[in-house]
Amino acid sequence: MSRNRAFLGQLYFGLFVLYLLVPLVVMAGAAFNDSKLPTVAPWKGFTWQWFGDLWADQVMWGAFLNSILVALAVVALAVPIGTAAAIVLNSISGRYRATLYGFMVAPVLAPGLVIGISTVLFWNQLGYTVGAPGTWPFGRGLHLAALGQVSYIAAYVMLLVLARLQSFDPGLEEAALDLGASHGQVLRRILLPHLSPAIAASAAIAFFQSIENFNVTLFTKASETTLTVYVFSQVRSGITPKINALAFLLILLTLVLALVYEANRRRKARIEAEREAEARRAEAAALL
Repeated sequence: MSRNRAFLGQLYFGLFVLYLLVPLVVMAGAAFNDSKLPTVAPWKGFTWQWFGDLWADQVMWGAFLNSILVALAVVALAVPIGTAAAIVLNSISGRYRATLYGFMVAPVLAPGLVIGISTVLFWNQLGYTVGAPGTWPFGRGLHLAALGQVSYIAAYVMLLVLARLQSFDPGLEEAALDLGASHGQVLRRILLPHLSPAIAASAAIAFFQSIENFNVTLFTKASETTLTVYVFSQVRSGITPKINALAFLLILLTLVLALVYEANRRRKARIEAEREAEARRAEAAALL
């Protein structure tokens, strides 16, 4: 029975991996097919043409740059807001905690369409209130796209940091305060170093969530465009395999970053293991 269960588990895992990878392989393969349609069947020959067309598409590169700038702004805003919310949530209890938690998580549950329209309406009304409708920062633009995305991406940051806080020992804070440390020193030297893995992970998630965002950006971007909106416009007018070439480059970039991260993680783990082994050897030598 156990062998059958193990076989079924491995079979399920293999099918799941194929389910994830086969569409990516097909999409990447279409970037090298000498066909005007984004497909691998029928295969008409190998070509680099679509990468050349992609390189010459200045509108696409401008949209890609806009996406990067918006994503960096989202990270700069969402990470501090979400981290602060997690710290506050972790320090209170009772119904106030549940109420604040509900307010922070609610945007995640709302459709992106609603968030985009709500962002535009709120800032337009705020512009009328101060007597400057349609002007910056109350008019539509990439800044509103960033602010609209922050309203829900900050919740992802909060959830990640809050999970990390569950493993934090509050006694460390109390001991530091008893020894004369200020609250700022406790935050910088004890709490934030403990939260740094969650903060780094949440920054990466916030960045990629912003890059792939479409609904919020579509309603807030005004005359500017981002990568997802550009791809959508290309699909409407007739998609070509240069979009597949772009997807292939993004997949390749993601794999490279993942490999670099894993190599760095293993290097740090190896160094830590060597330090622990050295400490054990030193302790054994002292006992002798």
